[in-house]
Amino acid sequence: MRSAFCAFHRDLTCKPVEVPEDAHAIDLVFQDAPGGQGFADDNGGLDYHIPVIGGRGQAPVLKVVHVAVEMAPIAKVGGMGDVVTALGRAVQDEGHSVEVLVPKYDVINYDQVEDLVQDGSFFFENCQVKVWKGKVEGLPTTFLEPENGHFWRGCIYGRNDDHVRFGFFCGAALEYLRVRNVRPDVIHAHDWQSAPACWGNRNGAGCVFTIHNLNYGADLIARAMAACDVATTVSPTYAREVSGSPAIAPHLSKMYGIRNGIDQDIWDPSADEFLPMQYGPENHKEGKAAARKELRRRLGLADVDVPIVSVVTRLVHQKGIHLIKHAAWRTLERGGQFVLLGSAPDGRVQGEFNALRDQLVRTYPERAGLWFAYDEPLSHLIYAASDMFLVPSIFEPCGLTQMVAMRYGTIPVVRKTGGLNDTVFDIDHDEERAAAAGLQPNGFSFESTDTAGMDYALNRALSAWYSDKDFWDELVARVMTQDWSWDDPAHGYIGLYYKSLKR
Repeated sequence: MRSAFCAFHRDLTCKPVEVPEDAHAIDLVFQDAPGGQGFADDNGGLDYHIPVIGGRGQAPVLKVVHVAVEMAPIAKVGGMGDVVTALGRAVQDEGHSVEVLVPKYDVINYDQVEDLVQDGSFFFENCQVKVWKGKVEGLPTTFLEPENGHFWRGCIYGRNDDHVRFGFFCGAALEYLRVRNVRPDVIHAHDWQSAPACWGNRNGAGCVFTIHNLNYGADLIARAMAACDVATTVSPTYAREVSGSPAIAPHLSKMYGIRNGIDQDIWDPSADEFLPMQYGPENHKEGKAAARKELRRRLGLADVDVPIVSVVTRLVHQKGIHLIKHAAWRTLERGGQFVLLGSAPDGRVQGEFNALRDQLVRTYPERAGLWFAYDEPLSHLIYAASDMFLVPSIFEPCGLTQMVAMRYGTIPVVRKTGGLNDTVFDIDHDEERAAAAGLQPNGFSFESTDTAGMDYALNRALSAWYSDKDFWDELVARVMTQDWSWDDPAHGYIGLYYKSLKR
């Protein structure tokens, strides 16, 4: 044993901590009083992983295999696909080995897959499964293509037998690891679709299970919670919000909340090829002005000096569609312009928004632009051109759009739920909470799910834009410098990967 670290108490005395000779790190929880009394700081449940300086041991390089049914940009429906790719890249950048296993859908964007080749096959449940290898965004990616046609459906989700299809994929993924003698240290499974990978034969690997949205597949999530070594969800606030769920509560000691990040290579206004002018905090006024001019040209909006309030979202109940409709009218009533990019999978909801577009355009000509399709280049332009970005979700496990908006100097107006609460700190009410996170206030927020709450936040944002342009410019520069990358979240996940090996 050797004295490798000093623990500081409130009186600033230094005491040695004995650690094994081969230790490379120790996990600590700090307290402000001796004897286990007083306030405990456990780094939000993650503990503090402190390296042992001068120790003989070195942190082992990990081999992490993600089992996932989405992966951006090749097979993306929601935020899970972004997380799988961006987290994998961030962990790989820290020197660890990462591989992603995904189904070989017939709708994959193969233009985004590098060096795709077939690499033999194996049998699982009397079905031949072809193995394909390639790279996606620099990540080694293995595609499994069963001959039973489970993934030749012209879509990723939406079939009545999705649970059967994805259950087969998880079993095939574990069988692939076995027959190819791939021995990961950690298997990282994502949401209900990959839950069966947690209780299958992992051949001694640790298991981390991430819940992206508890609103779907609760029974499968409950089984995964029982079987995994460590569970996460995608923000600290969402972890607290779901802690009472029957799927989570019996296994709460396994649960950690780590906010998602954004890929700052993809979302970078200083190098964005979709913008008429690249910009950073130092020249945001010129860059955003150029983007506004181009967005107004594309959507047929008047080129006048008024604020642009935007929404980029799927039009589903979770996203607060009644509040989005209300915000459109409120923005226009207060002299602004309103832009929406998104579509509704429910035909009835889409019909309502088609009617809303017609009413807005008729009542306020050249002031509203609603585009009902996903358009990647247009989304970049909207983030850059807007002054305010609205996210009024009823619930939001993490949310990425508010962080992307800030990266582009657009001020978020959000409902305080899930990851929105962890990333947006109200200008008027959250100075202390922001300081505790090492930040300054960066947006406007509200709590209730009614239109009065929305009005409270949106009206304050619009009034600030109209009344104090110097303050607004300073706020824009501030939010652009805040770090919402994957760097810190990746370190949290790496700590949990090591933790999963101890169980």
